[in-house]
Amino acid sequence: MLPQPDVNAVFKALADPTRRALLDALRRENAQTLGELCEGMSMARQSVTKHLDLLVAANLVVVVRKGRERRHFLNPEPIHDIERRWIRDFDRPHLDVLDVVKQRAEDNAMKEAEQFPDYVYVTYIRASAEQVWEALTDADITTIYWGGMANVSGWEVGASWTHRFDGRTGHYDIWGKVLESDRPNRLVFTFQPAAQALDDAGSLVTYQIEPVVDAVKLTVTHTNVPSREMLNGISQGWPTVLANLKSYLETGTTLPSEVWQMQNATELTATEN
Repeated sequence: MLPQPDVNAVFKALADPTRRALLDALRRENAQTLGELCEGMSMARQSVTKHLDLLVAANLVVVVRKGRERRHFLNPEPIHDIERRWIRDFDRPHLDVLDVVKQRAEDNAMKEAEQFPDYVYVTYIRASAEQVWEALTDADITTIYWGGMANVSGWEVGASWTHRFDGRTGHYDIWGKVLESDRPNRLVFTFQPAAQALDDAGSLVTYQIEPVVDAVKLTVTHTNVPSREMLNGISQGWPTVLANLKSYLETGTTLPSEVWQMQNATELTATEN
């Protein structure tokens, strides 16, 4: 079994109005401390902590620690799983569950970060670490789950990478430089619009791949995002890309095309705004 909370824990967590209020508070402003969350609740700090513990146990909230400071982030995957299991089969492609909870964070991969991430997504994939690495870095495979666009690079430290339309040879809208490359465990690269010079400081993306039982835990963090427009774009783009990656690796097929059609206007290419 994968080390993820079952659906009963998710529904139990969502059934309580106080816990829903905490999720709403994080939806309005992510990455809050316990003290900040307590300010909006008419109950004791200890009670808020107990509710947050249940949300964390249900994987709806993830905590990032830096030193003695703890911040709370929303996690969209459990609700996304519910949407895939029950809602999509009823042909409701325009119901975007990801609008409810957009962002997530994860603890262990961020302990050494110099700053808190702007966006973090954690997913469990029933595949090997090598298979996940290959899917993240092979240009031909990325076109399968990234809506026809390819991430092209040799992925060695110092190399550039490009996010290209129409496969390997199309024009590109995003590019960056590889800063760390530890196959099949960790990949770090800058992420910026193609209109910017490659040496300009861009935002930072990290892939952390950790074997867990018969699966891997993939943590994707995006740090130093320069604008609210770009944050909105990646908050809608990353969950779709990574859900598509998970589906491809576990089933051999990607998600329905309607999912991509819903994201076209605000996908990762929103960095051009």
